[in-house]
Amino acid sequence: METEIIVAYCICDDVVKSLGIRENIQVTMKMAEILTTAITAGLFFGGNQERARIFLYEHRYIPNMLSKSQFNRRLHAIPKYVWEIIFAILANVFKQKNVTKEYVVDSFPVTVCKNIRINRNKIYGEEEYRGKCISKHEFFYGIKVHMISTINGEPIEMVFSPGSQHDSVVFKSFDLDLPKGSFLYGDSGYTDYVYEDLVNDATGVKFFVTRKSNSKRQHEPWLQYLIQCGRKTIETTFSKISALLPKTIHAVTSAGFELKVFCFVLAYSFNCLMVTT
Repeated sequence: METEIIVAYCICDDVVKSLGIRENIQVTMKMAEILTTAITAGLFFGGNQERARIFLYEHRYIPNMLSKSQFNRRLHAIPKYVWEIIFAILANVFKQKNVTKEYVVDSFPVTVCKNIRINRNKIYGEEEYRGKCISKHEFFYGIKVHMISTINGEPIEMVFSPGSQHDSVVFKSFDLDLPKGSFLYGDSGYTDYVYEDLVNDATGVKFFVTRKSNSKRQHEPWLQYLIQCGRKTIETTFSKISALLPKTIHAVTSAGFELKVFCFVLAYSFNCLMVTT
């Protein structure tokens, strides 16, 4: 635990300094410490930031810990790009270690509440957040986390969308910042012949999608098998991320809910970092 906390703080502190963010001289708790507390909550406390806050204070990791209300205000005041840069730094490490240049894209649902409580939900009120999880054959209410990971299950890119958004539509919002000559595998939900050709021609990434039996563009059997084997790794990744999630994510606003989900994925990335190093 101590090693993960120290590594998280060092990376967060380096990011804040490299961005040239000047903090008010009156603050008693640095932005890097705020970031580290949120990541620690995702790593060890099921996203419970209050438990993480108390733990880091009592064990003297962060002696100048803010009160609960002050911490929450500071946490939500951190610009979104700071979180994204921390995630991107870890992603670059994973890309450098991924010598096979194989990547997988898929999505998994994160429910904001049970179906019976949808009418009382105040975080999301739109019908577009009602989606269906094909693998579990059930409906859910919340968001989808669309992710590109290495063949070893390390997160590279991530996009949030309402639960009803189709995978092939959201896929077009990815930057696809992958090394030239990479292989990207997806399931049949990403079938879009025109966009597949565009990705292959414009990005230098070889994008392969699992074909249905009635597809007009069938793959060779060996390639279909290779895609199916590669895709299994991201399902394991989603299982490990879901293991970090509590049964219900406590949040008052949609921004707070999505920040906690982001912190869980970021926490998983730190777990992957510790394994690779």
